[in-house]
Amino acid sequence: MAQRSGQEDPERYLFVDRAVVCNPATQADWTAKKLVWIPSERHGFEAASIREERGDEVVVELAENSKKAMVNKDDIQKMNPPKFSKVEDMAELTCLNEASVLHNLKDRYYSGLIYTYSGLFCVVINPYKYLPIYSENIIEMYRGKKRHEMPPHIYAISESAYRCMLQDREDQSILCTGESGAGKTENTKKVIQYLAHVASSHKGKKDHSIPVSPESPKPVKLQGELERQLLQANPILESFGNAKTVKNDNSSRFGKFIRINFDVTGYIVGANIETYLLEKSRAVRQAKDERTFHIFYQLLCGAEEHLRSDLLLEGFNSYRFLSNGNITVPGQQDKDNFQETMEAMHIMSFSHDEILAMLKVVSSVLQFGNVVFKKERNSDQASMPENTAAQKLCHLLGLNVMEFTRAILSPRIKVGRDYVQKAQTKEQADFAVEALAKATYERLFRWLVHRINKALDRTKRQGASFIGILDIAGFEIFQLNSFEQLCINYTNEKLQQLFNHTMFVLEQEEYQREGIEWSFIDFGLDLQPCIDLIERPVSIRLANPPGVLALLDEECWFPKATDKTFIDKLVQEQGTHSKFQKPRQLKDKADFCIIHYAGKVDYKADEWLMKNMDPLNDNVATLLNQSTDKFVSELWKDGVFIPLSLCIVEIQNNVTSLDEPPVDRIVGLDQVAGMAETTFGATYKTKKGMFRTVGQLYKESLTKLMATLRNTNPNFVRCIIPNHEKKAGKLEPHLVLDQLRCNGVLEGIRICRQGFPNRIVFQEFRQRYEILTPNAIPKGFMDGKQACERMIRALELDPNLFRIGQSKIFFRTGVLAHLEEERDLKITDIIIYFQSVCRGYLARKAFAKKQQQLSALKVLQRNCAAYLKLRHWQWWRLFTKVKPLLQVTRQEEEMQAKDEELVKVKERQSKVEGELVDMERKHQQLLEEKNILAEQLQAETELFAEAEEMRARLAAKKQELEEILHDLESRVEEEEERNQSMQNEKKKMQSHIQDLEEQLDEEEAARQKLQLEKVTAEAKIKKMEEDILLLEDQNSKFLKEKKLLDDRVAEMTSQLTEEEEKAKNLGKVKNKQEVMMVDLEERLKKEEKSRQELEKAKRKLDAETTDLQDQIAELQAQIEELKIQLAKKEEELQAALSRSDEEVAQKNNALKAVRELQAQLSELQEDLESEKVSRNKAEKVKRDLSEELEALKTELEDTLDTTAAQQELRTKREQEVAELKKAIDEETKNHESQVQEMRQRHSTALEELSENLEQAKRFKSNLEKNKCTLESDNKELVSEVKGLQQAKTESEQKRKKMDAQLQEFMARATEGERAKVELADRTHKLQTELDTVSALLEDAEKKGIKLAKDSAGLESALQDTQELLQEETRQKLNLSSRIRQLEEDKSTLQEQQEEDEEARRNLEKQLATLQTQLFESRKKLDEDVGTLESLEEVKRKLQKDMELTSQRLEEKASAFDKMEKTKTRLQQELDDLVVDLDHQRTIVSNLEKKQKKFDQLLAEEKTISARYAEERDKAEAEAREKETKALSMARALDEALEAKEEFERLNKQLRTEMEDLMSSKDDVGKSVHELEKSKRTLEQQVEEMRTQLEELEDELQATEDGKLRLEVNMQAMKAQFDRDLQARDEQNEEKKRTLVKQVREMEAELEDERKQRALAVAAKKKLEMDLKDLEGQIEASNKARDEAIKQLRKLQAQMKDYQRELEEARASRDEIFAQSKENEKKLKGLEAEILQLQEDLAASERARRHAEQERDELADEISNSASGKSALLDEKRRLEARISQLEEELEEEQSNMELLNDRFRKTTMQVDILNTELAGERSAAQKSENARQGMERQNKELKAKLGELEGAVKSKFKAAITALEAKILQLEEQLEQEAKERAAANKIVRRTEKKLKEVVIQVEDERRHADQYKEQMEKANSRMKQLKRQLEEAEEEATRANASRRKLQRELDDATEASEGLTREVSTLKNRLRRGGPISFSSSRSGRSRQLQIDGTSVDNSDDDADSRASDHNDTQASNQTE
Repeated sequence: MAQRSGQEDPERYLFVDRAVVCNPATQADWTAKKLVWIPSERHGFEAASIREERGDEVVVELAENSKKAMVNKDDIQKMNPPKFSKVEDMAELTCLNEASVLHNLKDRYYSGLIYTYSGLFCVVINPYKYLPIYSENIIEMYRGKKRHEMPPHIYAISESAYRCMLQDREDQSILCTGESGAGKTENTKKVIQYLAHVASSHKGKKDHSIPVSPESPKPVKLQGELERQLLQANPILESFGNAKTVKNDNSSRFGKFIRINFDVTGYIVGANIETYLLEKSRAVRQAKDERTFHIFYQLLCGAEEHLRSDLLLEGFNSYRFLSNGNITVPGQQDKDNFQETMEAMHIMSFSHDEILAMLKVVSSVLQFGNVVFKKERNSDQASMPENTAAQKLCHLLGLNVMEFTRAILSPRIKVGRDYVQKAQTKEQADFAVEALAKATYERLFRWLVHRINKALDRTKRQGASFIGILDIAGFEIFQLNSFEQLCINYTNEKLQQLFNHTMFVLEQEEYQREGIEWSFIDFGLDLQPCIDLIERPVSIRLANPPGVLALLDEECWFPKATDKTFIDKLVQEQGTHSKFQKPRQLKDKADFCIIHYAGKVDYKADEWLMKNMDPLNDNVATLLNQSTDKFVSELWKDGVFIPLSLCIVEIQNNVTSLDEPPVDRIVGLDQVAGMAETTFGATYKTKKGMFRTVGQLYKESLTKLMATLRNTNPNFVRCIIPNHEKKAGKLEPHLVLDQLRCNGVLEGIRICRQGFPNRIVFQEFRQRYEILTPNAIPKGFMDGKQACERMIRALELDPNLFRIGQSKIFFRTGVLAHLEEERDLKITDIIIYFQSVCRGYLARKAFAKKQQQLSALKVLQRNCAAYLKLRHWQWWRLFTKVKPLLQVTRQEEEMQAKDEELVKVKERQSKVEGELVDMERKHQQLLEEKNILAEQLQAETELFAEAEEMRARLAAKKQELEEILHDLESRVEEEEERNQSMQNEKKKMQSHIQDLEEQLDEEEAARQKLQLEKVTAEAKIKKMEEDILLLEDQNSKFLKEKKLLDDRVAEMTSQLTEEEEKAKNLGKVKNKQEVMMVDLEERLKKEEKSRQELEKAKRKLDAETTDLQDQIAELQAQIEELKIQLAKKEEELQAALSRSDEEVAQKNNALKAVRELQAQLSELQEDLESEKVSRNKAEKVKRDLSEELEALKTELEDTLDTTAAQQELRTKREQEVAELKKAIDEETKNHESQVQEMRQRHSTALEELSENLEQAKRFKSNLEKNKCTLESDNKELVSEVKGLQQAKTESEQKRKKMDAQLQEFMARATEGERAKVELADRTHKLQTELDTVSALLEDAEKKGIKLAKDSAGLESALQDTQELLQEETRQKLNLSSRIRQLEEDKSTLQEQQEEDEEARRNLEKQLATLQTQLFESRKKLDEDVGTLESLEEVKRKLQKDMELTSQRLEEKASAFDKMEKTKTRLQQELDDLVVDLDHQRTIVSNLEKKQKKFDQLLAEEKTISARYAEERDKAEAEAREKETKALSMARALDEALEAKEEFERLNKQLRTEMEDLMSSKDDVGKSVHELEKSKRTLEQQVEEMRTQLEELEDELQATEDGKLRLEVNMQAMKAQFDRDLQARDEQNEEKKRTLVKQVREMEAELEDERKQRALAVAAKKKLEMDLKDLEGQIEASNKARDEAIKQLRKLQAQMKDYQRELEEARASRDEIFAQSKENEKKLKGLEAEILQLQEDLAASERARRHAEQERDELADEISNSASGKSALLDEKRRLEARISQLEEELEEEQSNMELLNDRFRKTTMQVDILNTELAGERSAAQKSENARQGMERQNKELKAKLGELEGAVKSKFKAAITALEAKILQLEEQLEQEAKERAAANKIVRRTEKKLKEVVIQVEDERRHADQYKEQMEKANSRMKQLKRQLEEAEEEATRANASRRKLQRELDDATEASEGLTREVSTLKNRLRRGGPISFSSSRSGRSRQLQIDGTSVDNSDDDADSRASDHNDTQASNQTE
């Protein structure tokens, strides 16, 4: 629609500035003046205000010029209030009239708003310039928005259609109509562009974009293939169907209906294009300044040489059908357009053969025009004098020349049953040729449309719904209109009827929704009479006369019918029709007139019958059908038959009049319809043999179109031309009004007026007009409808003017304008009243003030009179002197001062509080931003990880694809070799055929052709067979691959089943283990219950033992001595055992240390080796990848070269070989597609298998883990059971082995000492080896030794390092920016140097030229002398100019000084940068120190780990000690069991003794009484002993159970301890590894930083060197410049000398005068340039100073805020970013300065040149004045010479000027190159910045890893603390167990002593009984009682101890259970 003019703000061309619209001043002006519209010839309508009414006329004052005019009342149209100015929808206008519509469109157009709604219409006015409202951003802005939410746009129409289609599942249509050049095609393109973007089926891809330029529909990056083809269909159709007209450079000469199909999800699935009324006559002839279709010009301009030779193309002027020759389209190149068309055809998958065949047909259409006929002398018969054009034509169309000429000149006509040859006249032959050309082009166009439809058709996905876009010409009214205009106007009548119907259907639906009473009207019926007049068929002639088209078809059937007979019949039939008019006068050129809805249209019926029949030469049609060219024969492939009626027509024509041109054979659109049925599908299905006219076909296609449109939801777009000059910003009112009438916009407004066009929501109506009804609505809430009803009642409006709906109130036109007037009047009254109240208030206030002043004056007078009376009174004087001394008077002043201070303090406090609140808010904002950034960082890291995974997968896929590519490339190479061999054979065959064709005659040519066809067919068959064999081989290969893959799948499935079986077995084992666990837990519970019962029994036994201890106390005394001895022996044993255990522990520790050191060494070596291997692998992989990439690149380049060569060769092939190639290509494509599908299937199957494998592996790993855990649990349980059994057996065996163990322990002790010595030697050796091996790791170990002193210090150090790293990164960024600046300064200095060198060269060149000019001027001055009277004035002017130039030179010198100052400033900045670099070095050194501290902390951490290892060894030693104690407890148990056996023996002995005593009862002669007493006592003692024994047995059992429990607990604790130790060891090792990795990473970072620092230092040194070099170069260039200036001055002096010498010579006065004028012009131009440059310089210096000031201020603020709070750090960063931006702006300004300096230098050079010339001219003028009088005589003689020399001088000056211009061009090119280099440098800098950012991100990741490691360290420390606590608890438990063991030993000892005492007493009793002596019980009892008394305390104590022991034992057991 327009061309690009620059990038602008798109919102300016979319949105209305409501601030300008809603201006109260304009509103007031409108109400005051009562503005209306009156008709105007110039403006269409003008604004005017009504002054006076005089009957039917009104006196009006024009608003523009205040002139008065009389206007009829009916011509006046109301003006809308300013509220409705530039309204987006004109249906909202309260005054709906033509003037308001035109004014609204005009205002919007002048504001750049080209789109406006008018109800359902979207009116578009062509802007004739580029508008930035079609970009992708605008598409996204309109996407998903409703129509009323966004301003008017074609995208809004497209979006609403698309959304309605998706939501309502209803087909949509967009109807674009308008005149030629209005922008229909461009808006259609925009619709397609929008839909292709929004509904693209390839939205996942990122490479989709839309065409930005409105001219070219070719996008840069397209969507999917279908959308791409849909967009590329436009260039093809435009090149074949568009042409340049007077109105439009790219006018569509056909109508089209583009149907875009969508699926259910809204994606494009296909498209279809239908065309209407191609203007085929344009192919034959064109009007003045117009072109034919674009394709002809594109082909002639863009075709290459070989294509031109193939198509037999000639120049533009060689073709008759190109009426106006080569007319170019401004702004377009036909050559480029041809390339675009060819690219579009390739995108639409047109084959090369199809394109070539189409272009041949296009060339043949041009050749038709070159066939020339002449009239023979004797007759009217036509002849062809020269048949070269016919030969070319027949060659292109594949015809026989003789047959073609015969068919044209003497066609065969059927007369009856015979065929007769009839000679044709010249006119008939010309007509036949033109008809053939038109028909050929039309058929080509229809084939092209069908081919595009075929490409756009997608049968795979069925479309659910469609959007149709109709691009058809609008209503056309010319002075005389033909048949084409009737068809177009008929179409527009139908479309307008559709619009009327749909518009008022919607209106009436809204009235129904709102519940408004309305009489329903079908406005579509208004247009029905006119439509009936045109289209009514013949069949109902009785009811109504037939229509225009029916009568025309009827006339076509009659042979003698003419246009006149048709008009007569039409007037006869339709003369009385209301829409039909006859011509009123005979002079009228029109034949008849039809009254359309847009106005009256006059029609001229010339050649209507011929246009409707579209006749063709049947003989030529049959020839074309039988053409050897397949494409041409397909175009003309229709049923060639002659209907009976046409035979009658031809016979009558031949019989009656041979002079008239007959209708030879009508093969028109009827045959096109047949062709469409046969070749293109059944688009035009007709009955066979039926004659079809153009009118019938057009009517049928239109009815089909209207049927489809009625089934859709239509959207209307009306395009309007603003002017015929194609000027932007110009709008012709009358032209626009005519188009609004033709387009139906005004018709729609007429329909709107019938209803209630203005509608307002209740709330808005109440809000705006409640002021008119102040008391109508009561206070409080009221429903909107009720409120509006009350307001309407109060307004007393006519009920016919409004309707109240459910949500809106509806008004007729003009009502809102009336309400607006009333509202404005009301507002003016209110404001007047308000002003009067304000004035009254101000007047009263002034009056009150005057009254106060009057009373104050009276008081003053009174006080003055009192003072005059009192001033001499002494008391008054005293009072006046005393009063100031009183402090009471000052209190008020002090209070005022205090109040002021208080106010100030409060203000300060409020300020401080406000600042505090601001600071807190900023702090919170910064914290939130920090958190958000942290979250974003985390998300980015996660995304990065995912991207890494994706990259790895893609790399794997890439390798697979590369392998496939290699295979395909090998196959392609083989195919290419075969093709080359075939081409060689083809060349040989061609040469052979050419030789044969030269030798043979024309009769033998057919036979040779048949033979050639046979050969080619055989070759095809052979090739096909070879291809089939190849395909079979490939198929077999693929089958083999498939079998292999199937085998793999089977193997994988078998492996899967095995894994599943294993998993099932493991599950079973797990279940068994769980059952065993449950059983063991139940046993444990039972044992705990039994233990509790035993404890109860023990307590009972303790109570009974107290009684026994009383009796056994005597026996204890004897046992104590033995006990002491035993204790001594046991202590010795324990000492020996402890020594041996300690030695064994030391030995084990030493061995462990050695193993750990060896393991560490091996791990470190393995790490080193793995790192080396991984590095080597990475390097190898990198090399391989790079080599593969290079190989791929080379292979791709080779393949591209070979493909290019093949394409060049393919273009030279013949037609048959090309067809063969096409077949092969299709087969190869099918094969490749099959291969790709197979590969895709295989790849998907492989991916599924790999996923299944991975899942199986995961499942297997999980099962193995479960199995391992179950096995470990099982092993632990088995080991515990075995341990219990072994403890049992060992407790029995240890007693026997104790003696042997003593000896063994002694021997072991000696061996241990020996081994200790050996181990010490070994450790020494290992230590030396460790020192030698770990020489590389000494630094790391030293750092590790220092690191572990303080873990808390580690965290702080890490935080410090993080902060320092951040600062360092910032400083690095600053350094990089500074380095960038230095590089840019360097580049600028180099550029300056180069410019100086160039200036020097230019000066040398100029010197040379000046010398040559001097030499030439010498010759001239020697030869020529003339008078110079007018040179005095010139001299004065030149003196003035010289003074001005000297002033300017001084100013430039000052500017140069400023530049030098800037250079010095830059040098200072460089020094500052050097200082900053030093500062950075110090920071780096500090960082290295901190790194050393970090290493020390690492070393300390290592020492802590070593300490932990020592603690672990100690814990193991303690465990061993506990084991020895357990063994001793077992021994004690064995001794207790032995004591029990002895007690049993004693018991038996006592029983025997008792029996003996009973037996000896008879022997002993004692009294029975005493014996019975003794018996009782003994029985009691025996019972007591029994009880004691039972108690002792219970105690023994309890002790055994306790022992067993202790052993179990000990083993469990031991196992748990071992596990904890292992876990701790693993954790320590992991910590150690992580710390070592951290150390390595930190070392790597340090090395990187050192490298970067070294690089920075090197770069700095390089920059310094470069700076020095540049300074040296600048100095050298300055010196050279100074020398050049000196030489210039010398030369100038020489010039002056030469000019003095040449005083006698004079130049011609006219020549010098011309030179002076030219110099004046140059000076003026240079002055203007210098002024511009100075202004630019000043502006840039101002901007630079402003930027420097801002930078300095910001730097000061930063330095001040650095000492402030930490919260301002973020502000500092922001300011730094701002500084960087300002620095960039400064750099840009400096670059601008440099450019300005360049210009300045150039101007100075030019000024210097002009100065030299001026100086020469001055000296010449002075000399000429001195010698003028003497030289006047010679003037006459030298005039002749002067004339000759003037030409020579002018030519030389021209040459000099051209040379200078060439130099300027060269300099400009150099400038452009430098700008490009600078842009490249900027790109490199941006890349480096990106790399820096990536490095910063990596550093942040490493920091995050460091934080993670820190957290792991903290967790490990907490774990270590827990383990320490557990160790301490275990130690406490061990001490408790020892104490309980000792107590048990004591009890056992006491029991043994008691038993020994009892045995002694029993033995004494036995002895006494045997002796028969008296038994002194008393003494013994007394002693016993004493002992009992003594031992009672001990027994009690022992009981207490036992209780305490039992409680301790319970506590230990409980603690063990809890653990």
